[in-house]
Amino acid sequence: MEYNPAITHTSNSAAKYQEKTDILWKQLLSLATLYASVIIGWIAYYNYQPILLETYNFTSLTMFLFIVQGIIMVIAPPIAGRLGDKFRVTAGKRLPIISAGVSFAAMIFMATAFTLFTEPGPIFKWILPVLITLWLFSMAIFTSPAISTIELFVPSKKLPTAMAVLTIVYGLLYALEPIIVDLVNFIGAPLTFVVGGVAVFFSGLLLKRNSTIITDKPKPTELAKSDFTYAFILGIALGLATTVLFNLFPALFEEKGFAIFGVTGDGIASIILAAVALLSLPMSKLTETRSVYMSILLSIVATLAVTAGIFLIDNHLILTILIILFIVFYALMSVSFLPLALSVVKDKQKVFGVGIFFAGFELPNGILEAILVYQGKF
Repeated sequence: MEYNPAITHTSNSAAKYQEKTDILWKQLLSLATLYASVIIGWIAYYNYQPILLETYNFTSLTMFLFIVQGIIMVIAPPIAGRLGDKFRVTAGKRLPIISAGVSFAAMIFMATAFTLFTEPGPIFKWILPVLITLWLFSMAIFTSPAISTIELFVPSKKLPTAMAVLTIVYGLLYALEPIIVDLVNFIGAPLTFVVGGVAVFFSGLLLKRNSTIITDKPKPTELAKSDFTYAFILGIALGLATTVLFNLFPALFEEKGFAIFGVTGDGIASIILAAVALLSLPMSKLTETRSVYMSILLSIVATLAVTAGIFLIDNHLILTILIILFIVFYALMSVSFLPLALSVVKDKQKVFGVGIFFAGFELPNGILEAILVYQGKF
């Protein structure tokens, strides 16, 4: 099964469908820039959330906020997807929901910064948990519709290459997370939120400007119906591997006394992410020349087996080999799972399909983080 995105271009005041044969690099890099600002925003959020809660005596709300975060991150992408598809039908664009989410997120960034600058007293400090919740919602509401635009900029056969670009951004930024955290700590919370708001707003504006020539009203496809369950399961599979990498591997490596280049714990996770970023482009080329279904089956089974081995085996040489294999298969998952999810969704439901995929992606992380907070390990 293969997905051919419906792209329309305006020419001589008339729009007609054309099948894309080349990657629109300008638009794709605009999307990557917005994605980068989102990731940096999340890194800043996870760094400052516990600090702000402790500073303003809201530590009792930690469990509540993580539960709210998990719920928002699971339900917001499908809601945004429904709205995005509705805009595609009525206006020929999904950009309005993206623009609204970006603007709202930037506004919340600025409102948070202003609140921190004014150092709220006992009464007004309660605005901070409200702002945190609104920020979570605003970030979740535009991220999946924004990423769904990837199928507008790339022919279906090149989607793994486009996903490799986003994986490079994702992997390198999270690999550099310790440096980013040091930077945001240096400039302080208020200025961090100002910079975050500006970055999200202007990267969203850049994507909008570079995408105005493209309309994407849905067209009929050969699919009888969309397989949202399949898209959801693919999201869960990738989310589960990501959750284990971020939340369980660092402590496990420290417990085993395992180190790479003299670093352990979070440092190894950073090395894994950097390696995934470097490997993603070659893996995307491999995926494009092979059956995508075979790639999915291989990566899921292999990742489960390798992850189990990492937890069960203490021999450092074997662990090193297993980590290398994890990097290979995780890179394969990262570049191929979303393209496959898009291939089983009808054209008129593409944005909703991406939302379902990301709902599945966020579900394991939301559950595990709530458990870790409850146990006092997060």
